[in-house]
Amino acid sequence: MTLRVGMIGARGYVGGELVRLLAGHPEAEIVWIGSTSRGGHPVELEGAKADLVYSEADPDSLLRREVDVVFLGVPNGEAKGWASSIDARAKDTCIIDLSTDHRLDEQWVYGNPEHNRTRVAGARRIANPGCYATAALLAIAPVAECLRSPATVFGVSGYSGAGAKPSPRNDPDMLRDNVVPYTLTDHSHERELERVLRQPVRLLPHVSSFFRGMMCTVALSLRAPVTRELLFERYRSVYSNEHFVRFIEGVPLLRDACLTHHVTVGGVSVASDGFSASVVSVLDNLLAGAASQAIRNMNLAFGLNEELGLA
Repeated sequence: MTLRVGMIGARGYVGGELVRLLAGHPEAEIVWIGSTSRGGHPVELEGAKADLVYSEADPDSLLRREVDVVFLGVPNGEAKGWASSIDARAKDTCIIDLSTDHRLDEQWVYGNPEHNRTRVAGARRIANPGCYATAALLAIAPVAECLRSPATVFGVSGYSGAGAKPSPRNDPDMLRDNVVPYTLTDHSHERELERVLRQPVRLLPHVSSFFRGMMCTVALSLRAPVTRELLFERYRSVYSNEHFVRFIEGVPLLRDACLTHHVTVGGVSVASDGFSASVVSVLDNLLAGAASQAIRNMNLAFGLNEELGLA
């Protein structure tokens, strides 16, 4: 099997990582990359084949290539239009949306394999999770049924999470020697987590001066007291067979997750009363929090080994 891949949004940080991963994937070939401003120009991205050129960014141009899978890396709010156009003419084409547009849509499969692997397998409409949601979900899910109040997530992301378009959240002067909080209520990833966990979550996102990587420190309030040993064993057993989740005893370091495809969860701690606990998760926001997870979703959707192309 060689999957014919189309994508739009390749010039962003996540798109560049996705191109690189697809170029090394043994069962995939990029045959179409759309651009609103570079139509007809050669694709100059690491890993893209030399003769590939940008196409006009319209669904007609895409569908003429009879692609098997489309990655939508367009800004939030634009993916729905692309998906509707593809739905009207090519329902069997697999769409993997990396934007927020379909993460709350129950007709789309939420593409976190650890949580939803059986539904992702064979799916043709997949909403790729957000980076904060991925890190927080894997930290909360093993104990979600034990919580007596909403988990609180303190998150810090590298400024690549704000995208390449200039903004205060990726402004070097603003971020120098600084940590900047933003969207402290009603963050889209907060709503995303609530959809998946079926319970409230509080997300407090921040951005700092490093480029890539993300750390979430999660405060947990438990219905019944627990020891650290029991809580540690619960996490260990949940993730013992998950290739892309590493569970460790100590607090995971953000720098150790960068440029990797896995999420590291650790630092489990329990207060003396047994009712309060905390856990830490780290990941590369461009890879495990976006592009790598999209590749895993493609692999599962087409019956391939989930690890293929992510050596």
